[in-house]
Amino acid sequence: MQYERDTLRRLQLVELGILKDIDRVCRAHGITYWLDSGTALGAMRHGGFIPWDDDIDVGMPRGDYERFLKVAPETLGARYCLSTPHTNPHQAALFAKVMLKGTHFVTAETQKAGFDQGIFVDVFPYDSVCPNPRDAERQRRRCVMWQSISYLYHSKHIVVPHGGVLGALERFACCIAHIAARVLFTPERIAHNFDLVATMADNDKAANEMMAPSYAAVGSYACCVLIPSVEMNFEGCRFFVPADIKEYLRTQYGETWSQLPPEEQRRNHAPKMLEFGSSPHSEV
Repeated sequence: MQYERDTLRRLQLVELGILKDIDRVCRAHGITYWLDSGTALGAMRHGGFIPWDDDIDVGMPRGDYERFLKVAPETLGARYCLSTPHTNPHQAALFAKVMLKGTHFVTAETQKAGFDQGIFVDVFPYDSVCPNPRDAERQRRRCVMWQSISYLYHSKHIVVPHGGVLGALERFACCIAHIAARVLFTPERIAHNFDLVATMADNDKAANEMMAPSYAAVGSYACCVLIPSVEMNFEGCRFFVPADIKEYLRTQYGETWSQLPPEEQRRNHAPKMLEFGSSPHSEV
């Protein structure tokens, strides 16, 4: 589906309501977080959502992420579901999702996996990076590998980077990989192996100077770039962003992060089906 303008804005406001409750829980329990990826970019460049964006990302140091997983199910309230690959074997993403019950955000991937995904905010753990560059690269590649295996296990309908004949070949390869992943692995094993690799350097004091989001192949950050997170305006509210947000965005998106991309590059995650239900946030 493609969003109508009013529908996209309504979705953004529902997600903003979820973010407000995540912020409430984190402040009450002293949990460090920051707006991550495109959400941080939106805060800095637009003072809120990137106009065409349709999701919210939050990052946390691993220790704070684990504490959030413990306290959030009760303190977020009954209208939310906190989903992780350890609590929901149908979830392909190897990080947490805070979903609003009674809503639906259905993609081809979630439909194939049998994952009942509501409107959500993604919560990503950041882990210490191995101090040895070769070990750090191996850590990064293995994390990306296990996340890719998880997506391929749960669905053969993977978004591929190319179109035409090359895209058809890529989709065929994904179908074969999907079958192989189903034969060789279980969701529990995939999540366990991902966590082992992601946290392999967490007890190394030398590694604690650098952190990286283990879910994707992006650069690592000096801790002082991320922590202590600072408050910034986002959609008229105050949320936390990385300590040196300009350096964070430069590392994430390059020197031209403050410039708008061409219209053909302005993408989002429009689902196959979107239902707002009777959510109290649906008319924020």
